[in-house]
Amino acid sequence: MTIADPFDAIADPNRRYLLEELRRAPKTVNELAEGLPISRPAVSQHLKALLDCNLVSVSSIGTRRIYAIHKPGFDKLNLWLDQFWS
Repeated sequence: MTIADPFDAIADPNRRYLLEELRRAPKTVNELAEGLPISRPAVSQHLKALLDCNLVSVSSIGTRRIYAIHKPGFDKLNLWLDQFWS
């Protein structure tokens, strides 16, 4: 599953939930999976889609992978939305 368009990525409600959670604080897959009715592997697949379009970033601390919002990835979304306010 490769989703390079951020608009396609945010079309999924599970991905929007993940972004909302990551907006509050960086988290691991396990922490993110706690609030969703889907499996950990499914959460990982959704995070991969968000990574592919640069909406999230990942860093490793020991064996843990920490996901966070990648603000520059939202530039394409912001530019498109801003045209309605100009």
